[in-house]
Amino acid sequence: MADIRLGAHTIKSHGMKVARFHMHDWIILLLLGVLEIILNVIDPFYRFVGKDMMTDLKYPLKSNTVPFWAVPVIGIVLPAVVFIGIYFKRRDVYDLHHAILGLLYSVLITAVITDAIKDAVGRPRPDFFWRCFPDGKEVGHYSCDHPSFFLVYDNVTTNVICHGEKSVIKEGHKSFPSGHSSCSFAGLGFLAWYLSGKIQAFDRRGHIAKLCILFLPLLCASLVAISRVDDYWHHWQDVFAGGLLGFVVASFCYLQFFPPPYDVDGWGPFAYFQMLAETGNNIQGSTNTNPLTSRPSEVETVYVQSEQQVGIYMRDINPTLDAMETGRRD
Repeated sequence: MADIRLGAHTIKSHGMKVARFHMHDWIILLLLGVLEIILNVIDPFYRFVGKDMMTDLKYPLKSNTVPFWAVPVIGIVLPAVVFIGIYFKRRDVYDLHHAILGLLYSVLITAVITDAIKDAVGRPRPDFFWRCFPDGKEVGHYSCDHPSFFLVYDNVTTNVICHGEKSVIKEGHKSFPSGHSSCSFAGLGFLAWYLSGKIQAFDRRGHIAKLCILFLPLLCASLVAISRVDDYWHHWQDVFAGGLLGFVVASFCYLQFFPPPYDVDGWGPFAYFQMLAETGNNIQGSTNTNPLTSRPSEVETVYVQSEQQVGIYMRDINPTLDAMETGRRD
């Protein structure tokens, strides 16, 4: 493998080349963003909610401990800040580009899957009663403004007839799975994978303290998920499924661009090592075409393991030298 040259591939020198190579990936990413907007605009499936079911849906309607706008900050901006900080230290545009691209794919794929399932399932939230009946009255009643009798349950299907605000009711049918949980684990889970490679957490040297760094992003994601249950916006199954979904997608996206953290090259992206290999081949090719240069080295690395000796040594496998050493000169 060619020599590792950190700091030689910056945004200025190689940024446009890397971006052009992944142009189609960025286009698909934009399409995922448009699809995510559409999934948020359309109405979900309005699942049947009978009177007996309302007993488990009377938790109080509370505000969000973690606002909606904070999810992109936690899941995207925070990891991106870490990526940029490492870039300024190592000056490796391949690492920065692939980390950001993988992070955005992780979050957007998770968001699309999450909202698609939300719309298809239409599970009511734990606070659905108060979304349906803001005044807390579950019985038919006359209104001074509208002198007609309001039904709260259909006489035929016994399905609930809500009198609350339409947008609030619509949001009340998007409980499963939790978007806060899935997107937090998608972003912070990707960050945990990334850090595990950078600090070589699984280098088999037993530095278990490194795991504390990896668990920190996962702890933050877990606290975001728990807040959704505490706010009565989600059932516990919603946040569990959302967190699992987000972390699984993050794992796939990370391993698409980076080797596993336990790999000897786990600290850098595949593209970086591929670029080094191609550069080395080009240099070797130009050397071989020059008749005035010395012959290219032909070296074989052999791993030796026995009861007496464990080690690595190199030997020249050029056939001419082998013949000279054994006295068989052609």
